[in-house]
Amino acid sequence: MERLDAFMARAAAAYYARGDVFGRGGDFITAPEISQAFGECLGLWAAVSWQAMGAPARVILAELGPGRGTLMADALRAVREAMPAFAAAAEVHLIEASPALRAVQARRVPDATWHGGIDTLPPGPAVILANEFFDALPIRQFVRRGAGWTERFVAGGTFAEQAAPDQGEAPEGTVREVSEASLALAASLARRLAARGGAALILDYGPAGSGFGDTLQALRGHERADPLAAPGTVDLTAHVDFAALAAAARHAGAATHGPLPMGVFLQRLGLMARSAILARMAPAQAGLILSGAQRLVAPEGMGRLFKALCIAHPALPSPAGFEP
Repeated sequence: MERLDAFMARAAAAYYARGDVFGRGGDFITAPEISQAFGECLGLWAAVSWQAMGAPARVILAELGPGRGTLMADALRAVREAMPAFAAAAEVHLIEASPALRAVQARRVPDATWHGGIDTLPPGPAVILANEFFDALPIRQFVRRGAGWTERFVAGGTFAEQAAPDQGEAPEGTVREVSEASLALAASLARRLAARGGAALILDYGPAGSGFGDTLQALRGHERADPLAAPGTVDLTAHVDFAALAAAARHAGAATHGPLPMGVFLQRLGLMARSAILARMAPAQAGLILSGAQRLVAPEGMGRLFKALCIAHPALPSPAGFEP
């Protein structure tokens, strides 16, 4: 028997060690694979953030969990064309533990430097991107039972519960989720950015606040699967508690902006306008390009469930897309 977060961490390590699990032939599709305008807009967001930092001669441009490297490749292509000074200043670093995925990423971003975590990033100001990264970090689940709480463990492909510390008042059967790994990472990012300058952009799915509700889910071949069966063969995720992330970052000394719906954020960055340009450049693919962009911003698509949160040095002005 093991605690749920330990089970998830072990399963995730085995799952991503398999290599390319993304796209239509894999288990799930992320925003960079839906629209190249997504990565381009984030690259330009990074460049504008660099300008707001005073355009330092050297800046770390890092991505957490870069998947196939699609987002970073699109971002670099856009900034090389639109803001070559930023492209020249940026040193590209990718946070990826899986050797198999590093090999996939190297084909798209050959000049990157890889790390197993943010602790080995070089010193200096940084712009850090994290798209659909926090949702894959392990969670603990607590359940209200009678007058107390239990914690979920995994044993033999099913849940088992043990007595747990008090989690506050809540109705019978309430599930409270806590991602200690997510909170620790948000605090680490905040301490770095507060000390050395820069900004981190987090794009992921979940409510603006509240760690209540059972959101653990698994995908295999784009279909729902049993999250406890066959660990290492399915994509395990849970909703991100953005309010908790922001609180952890502020407690560690950084400023936070958002969260706000991803659809609003991307429209403010000009994703639809850029998609319209791409559609005109490739008329045969216009329908696919525009429908992909619409999927990212529409409330009934990813636009409302997904959120954008920025963690930044306290002296930076409101980042692009987060203006009041």
